[in-house]
Amino acid sequence: MFITTDNDHKFYELIERGVQRGLLYHIFFWVIFFLFMVINRPESVSLGANMVRQSIRVIFYIIIVYVNLYYLFPNFLKLNKLFTYLSLLIILVAIATPIEVLLHHFLFSADHIPLAEEFTFSRNSAVFLGTFFVGFSSSIYKIINDWMEHQRERMDLQRQNLTSELKYLKTQINPHFFFNTLNSLYALTLKKSDRAPEIVLKLSDMMRYMLYESNERMLSLDQEISYIENYLDLEKLRHGENFKIEMNIKGDPAGHKIAPLMFIPFLENSFKHGIDHELKSGYVSINLDIKPKALHLSVINSLPQDEIVIAKEEKKVGGIGLTNVRRRLNILYPKRHKLEINKTDKEFQVNLDLQINKSTNTTT
Repeated sequence: MFITTDNDHKFYELIERGVQRGLLYHIFFWVIFFLFMVINRPESVSLGANMVRQSIRVIFYIIIVYVNLYYLFPNFLKLNKLFTYLSLLIILVAIATPIEVLLHHFLFSADHIPLAEEFTFSRNSAVFLGTFFVGFSSSIYKIINDWMEHQRERMDLQRQNLTSELKYLKTQINPHFFFNTLNSLYALTLKKSDRAPEIVLKLSDMMRYMLYESNERMLSLDQEISYIENYLDLEKLRHGENFKIEMNIKGDPAGHKIAPLMFIPFLENSFKHGIDHELKSGYVSINLDIKPKALHLSVINSLPQDEIVIAKEEKKVGGIGLTNVRRRLNILYPKRHKLEINKTDKEFQVNLDLQINKSTNTTT
């Protein structure tokens, strides 16, 4: 006994629908083709007689076309055996042509045309060329159809690969940020801060956004800003009043959409490699300028002045976080972004320009 799952049934249904749809398309084509041939009839031939004539002709066309599509094309032309393919197609048409001529002669004997005259070159060449043209045209159709199908499959594969890569890049971002925030919370609990419950709540909101909401390809800019503000509030509490952490927003974020977690690697980098190593003071300044079709993000942070710390961090600045965000930008905003990263002795600066649209923001 064979046990089939729901997925198996769906698979067979898809195949069945595809076959039925293809069969209907073919039937529809031949009906239209037949009607076209019937309408274009000589005035001397009655409609009924012409329908019989064209029915025979269409039947021979159908035989040639499907022998070509299901045998000659896949076994010869598709394997680049062009000469063999053309030879066999010519032989096939050469065999079909006199048979079709004989049928016409015996069915329409009222034409009183001697059999010898039916097999003259002038009368048979038209039938031969017409049949050969229809058969060879089906190969051209098949080539174009296969090419289009290949293009569709290639596009689907590219989309699948991009989706998989984006998911992979996001999984690299999320754990990194998760451990950073836990370290921040741990520092507060060591100080026995009364604000620890507030941080737990903010952390909960951030985790919800990161684990659930950020699975969407695009989210509202308001949500991303709220997430960033929670992150900065946590960092402010962790570092205290001696460190200047500020965010300035210019413009209206309402209606805009953006890829989730796009900005957070820049902020993580500014703290991890910047003021986390300062003992007395430091600063992180975030400026977001929102326009109808674009936004500009600027992140500036101070760098540690201790030479030992500088030596350790020199190789780390711009590590995996920035590498990932560059890749995500190339995937999600191809030719629609500009990223500049500059480093001096005293500060690290990131400038990002994105082209966005209201409500209809999608990747291209």
